[in-house]
Amino acid sequence: MKLNYLIFILTVTVGFTGFSQEENSEEKKENPFSIKWDNGFKVQSQDKNFKLKFGGRIMVDHAFFFQDADMDANFGELEVKSGTEFRRARFYMGGTIYKNVEFKLQVDFAGGITLLKDAYVGIKGVPGVGTIRIGNVKEPFRLDALTSSKYITFMERVLATDFAQERNSGILIFNDFFNKRFSAQAGAFRNSGANGNDREANDGYVLTGRMTGLLINNPDKKQLLHIGVGHSFRNTDSNSFKISSRPEAHLGPKYINTGVIENIKHANLTNFELAFVYNSFSLQGEYIIGNYKKMDFEPIDKYTFNSYYGQVSYYITGESKKYKSSYSGFGRVKPNKNFGKDGAGAFEVAVRLSNSDLNSEDVFGGEQRDITIGLNWYLNPVARIMVNYDFVKVTDTGNASNIQARMQIDF
Repeated sequence: MKLNYLIFILTVTVGFTGFSQEENSEEKKENPFSIKWDNGFKVQSQDKNFKLKFGGRIMVDHAFFFQDADMDANFGELEVKSGTEFRRARFYMGGTIYKNVEFKLQVDFAGGITLLKDAYVGIKGVPGVGTIRIGNVKEPFRLDALTSSKYITFMERVLATDFAQERNSGILIFNDFFNKRFSAQAGAFRNSGANGNDREANDGYVLTGRMTGLLINNPDKKQLLHIGVGHSFRNTDSNSFKISSRPEAHLGPKYINTGVIENIKHANLTNFELAFVYNSFSLQGEYIIGNYKKMDFEPIDKYTFNSYYGQVSYYITGESKKYKSSYSGFGRVKPNKNFGKDGAGAFEVAVRLSNSDLNSEDVFGGEQRDITIGLNWYLNPVARIMVNYDFVKVTDTGNASNIQARMQIDF
């Protein structure tokens, strides 16, 4: 199956390339398409009715893990103290047809399996509505989760990501207002799993919405203040939920875990977010609280879990974070001077504090705090080297740490 996806993507790419070359042999005015490289392979018709883009990402990770004697006593000694993986290995194609119909198909081959990521068809510019997408999309919830893995500041997302899946299968509606100062998104989803491949998809439903505002938005002065709030109502026919988190290192072991909680009527998750950019400095934080309502016959009314993080970063070479949109979060950073004879690329230093509390009533899932220090070297707009050191404290249990590094290219 993986080979079929790859052959399909390569065939389409070569086909468009061949088409362009054939047309270029005729008079220029008869060539309906142009092909260019713009941090990705792009094809566009002269009337701009049709746009296509092909790209992908490769992320190669290495990590080393450590834990103290208390952690050894509570969780057992580490069986594996180092590891390596292709964290992501994706190809995608997407674009617009007749200006107002959009699509995207993204496939991930990491881990030796094939998974659909973004896979949707949409309509843009619907009067009074905005954009409608149907398929496997990101739920409009949590700024850190909405920002692409190509552009996140640290190698891994925060602990709060584990409260709900990032992608889901359903319908999404979003729009911007007042010159993009205010944005709103809403979606209804089938609880079908992160890759959308669930023929039954009968485990309840999810309703998720989000509103954001730009109190400050001055790209010329590199100034931004983003605030937002999101809410997700989650109902499962199985009436069970589970939250578990590993340290902010994908290869690391999990230390906190609620286990499967039965007889849950529904869950309400609320998230508050803030991001501030001032020249080369940026600050970002979010707080999520989850209320899990028990069945009426249960003696306990509900369980409440929460998680938060705060992070700061600074580009010592003078660059600044780039805001794409409310639904897409932050985007690509281009070094002032690429690595080579003319420059050294861009360097970013960052620190993040994350905390997740999975203790409530008679559920003792544990509380974990991570402090992560990161250094990012942007060789050019599409290549980045990342190094993270993560210190982990599990309350009343012990301490652990990990060192990890990544080489990534995306286009």
